Amino acid sequence: MNSIAQLRKNYTLGQLTETEVPADPMVLFQLWFEQAVKAACPEPNSMTLATADKSGNPSARIVLLKGADQNGFTFFTNYASQKGKELAERPQAALLFHWHELERQVRISGSVERVAANESDKYFQSRPPASRIGAWASPQSAVIPSREFLEVAEQRFKAEFGDTPPRPEHWGGYRLKPSAIEFWQGRPSRLHDRILYQREQETWRIARLAP
Repeated sequence: MNSIAQLRKNYTLGQLTETEVPADPMVLFQLWFEQAVKAACPEPNSMTLATADKSGNPSARIVLLKGADQNGFTFFTNYASQKGKELAERPQAALLFHWHELERQVRISGSVERVAANESDKYFQSRPPASRIGAWASPQSAVIPSREFLEVAEQRFKAEFGDTPPRPEHWGGYRLKPSAIEFWQGRPSRLHDRILYQREQETWRIARLAP
C-alpha cells in the first residue's frame, strides 16, 4: 500500500485567467455551479461551513447551499446548534466548495445574518414531511442519551403534527454576504490558478494569487 505522502494527482482539466473572468464573481459562481451539476458532481451544493466561537476556536462541517444570488449564499439549520450559537457570537463565516471532478474549489468569506422569517417558512414547507419532523425531534449538537431518544421524539412529534409540522422557532436560514470570493482551478505541476475577488464598496477588485 502506498503511503499517504505518495498520493498525488496532476491537474490538467482547465485554466483561469484574470483577463477573461467577469467583473461580477456571482456570474462566475453561477457558471461553475451549473457546470458542476452538468458534470454530475455528487451533491454539487454541498459546502464546508467554517465558524468560530467568541474565543476564536474554529469549527467546520458540511452543509447544503440552498440559494445563491446577489444577496449572498443561503443555508438553513438549527439556531441552537453549535454553528448557530457560534454565528450568534461571531457573525462571520467561511464557505468552501470542492468540485473534485472539475478540479475546482471556491472559497468564500463574509458576514452572516439570519434570513427573514417568511423566507425560512417558505423553504421549511418545501422540505419532505420527515425532514420537517426531524427539525423538531433533534436538539442539534446537544448531548443525548441514545439513538432511541431521537426515535421516541420523532414518533411524539409525528403524533402531534402529522404530515404538516410548522417551522420550529429554533430553525431557519442564514445568508452569508461575501466580502471575498476566490476561484481555484487546478493546473499542472501544482501551479494552480487562483483568482480572488475582494469587495470594495459597490465593486469588486480582481487579483491573481500565487498557488
